[in-house]
Amino acid sequence: MKESEIKIKISLDENKVPEKIHWTAKDAGEVNQQSEAILMSLWDAEKQNSLRIDLWTKDMKVDEMKTFFHQTLTAMTDTYERATGDEKMAKDMRQFCQHFGEELNLLKDVKNK
Repeated sequence: MKESEIKIKISLDENKVPEKIHWTAKDAGEVNQQSEAILMSLWDAEKQNSLRIDLWTKDMKVDEMKTFFHQTLTAMTDTYERATGDEKMAKDMRQFCQHFGEELNLLKDVKNK
């Protein structure tokens, strides 16, 4: 069986607040990539619940976090649909993502183009 490894390194300040996030994954051809935030969910089948790691650096801007969340929610919607085949709920989730993006002024107004 082939194995793959993803390494995540978090540098903390004296108050244990993330200053830097670096990750590497040989399969992705990435070497020591820097990131400003990470949202990770892991499923515990035995306990039937998800475990989460939500970290962001103290330098991440609020506008960047809003964009990050919008893109993450949109990607999660696609993943949900692929994993479950539930087109109706995916459609509802996409409508929410559209609303979320509009409310935060993240979406370009295509009507004015």
